[in-house]
Amino acid sequence: MPRNFNKLAAAGLGALMLAVAPQTVANADGIEPRDVTDMLHAVMDSDRTIYTKMIVGRLVAKHKLIKASEFFEDDVAAPLPAQMFRMGAEAVADRTDLFEYSLQSLWPINKPNAENQTELEKEGLQFVADNIGENFYGEEEIDGTTYFTAVYPDIAVAEVCASCHNDHKDSPRTDFKLGDVMGGVVIRIPLDG
Repeated sequence: MPRNFNKLAAAGLGALMLAVAPQTVANADGIEPRDVTDMLHAVMDSDRTIYTKMIVGRLVAKHKLIKASEFFEDDVAAPLPAQMFRMGAEAVADRTDLFEYSLQSLWPINKPNAENQTELEKEGLQFVADNIGENFYGEEEIDGTTYFTAVYPDIAVAEVCASCHNDHKDSPRTDFKLGDVMGGVVIRIPLDG
């Protein structure tokens, strides 16, 4: 792994957004869209895994110093890892249109999430569920814009991931275990313009 990759990952998505100027994605001499999505995912996955293990897994589940809750604002609690991820995606969407990302699943707790999935997202989610450890890449057109779309497996990295989904009243699947693919991280980059 390149030495400066860790520095880039530590700096977070903001640094990566600055490092990948829009012209490099479209430029034949620039960074390939697949490489861009792989870099973005490396940062997202690292941040989410650390939050899940160090905050939710350690401070919530193990030491019981704080609690995590779906209703974190009303309960004065830590947000769940999926909520942190969604808030990050929303903050990025407010800052740039160079890429977008979301957390999706074949078994969504929030049912409207499934209704908004594109056909390529559904194909990618099925692929990462069926092909453990592999990513899915494709192109799709949405509202007249062509996108490079990548789907990465969202894996239960801590026992608390599986138990939270298994115990949720709206969960359509209740047999997740540590290491299972629970869904996918979808990253989309516009290829036009």
